[in-house]
This record gives sequence, C-alpha cells and structure tokens, in this order.
Amino acid sequence: MRSRAPGEWRARQGRVREKAGAMDTKSSAAMSAAEIEAFLDREFPEIHLHGRIFSVEAVSHGRARLRMAYHASQLRPGSTISGPAMMTLADLALYVAVLGAIGPVGLAVTTNLSINFLRKPEPRALIAECRLLKLGKRLAVGEVTLRSEGSEDVVAHVTGTYSIPAR
Repeated sequence: MRSRAPGEWRARQGRVREKAGAMDTKSSAAMSAAEIEAFLDREFPEIHLHGRIFSVEAVSHGRARLRMAYHASQLRPGSTISGPAMMTLADLALYVAVLGAIGPVGLAVTTNLSINFLRKPEPRALIAECRLLKLGKRLAVGEVTLRSEGSEDVVAHVTGTYSIPAR
C-alpha cells in the first residue's frame, strides 16, 4: 500500500464530490419528462389502471420529481395513503431518474428498495423527489423523499438500487 502525501486524500475526496455533483447539474437528461411519460404509456400502460394518477413533473440527469394524485385506490383503512402506494411512487421515481440518466431501457429492474415511513401522509397528492447517488454501468443507487403536496414534512425516505442490463 502506497503512502499518500498529507492532504492528498482530502484533495482526492474533493474531486470525487465534484464528479458526483456534476452528474446532477452539468449533463442534460437523456430523456425529457414528456418522452419518459410517452415511454411509460407505451411500455407500462397498466400504471394507468385507475386513471392518470402518476405524472412526471421534472427530469434532469440523475434527478426526477413525480406526483401521485390522491385517489381512493391508494388508500388503506384509516383513510391514509397505503405503504404499497408510497413504495410504488418511490420505485417509479427511481426508474424515471434512471431513464433520465441513461435513456429508454425497459428492462432496468429494481434489485433493492428500502423505505422508512416517517409520518402519516396528508389526504392529498404525494410528491416524490429522487436523486441518483451512484450511476454505474450495471447498477444505479438512489434515494427518494416523499412529501404530501404543499408540505415540507417528509412522510417517507426511500433508498433503492436498479439493475441496468448490458447495452
């Protein structure tokens, strides 16, 4: 193992952080929000089983913002939005962020999804904000924050990994 000069490790870490930040701001998205919605309509029409509940509000390279409309099909007893509905929104947000980064890849699949439910969501639409933490050749790792529309309170925090097929 080679010895590093004082400060070299910190300098290397700074460059790594700059590269990670560059993924978010310096590259344009591989697909626009409209292109992703058209792709989802074509490849996954079943997500509209209860109407157009999910909408892609914004996409950039490695980031996505989605909205899930408040709908009776998403409720559980107690008139709150169900955990499976929130997980669906988070998973879709991760997928959209991946599509925004790499383009239309229908066979990118979830390999891991972990959710922490932090508070009961308000009885209104949910907003998902996703950012990719790592985008490699075969895996993408990201995090999603879920909020009730119009509120700053986080209702759930999600991390997930997508497997990207060889291209």
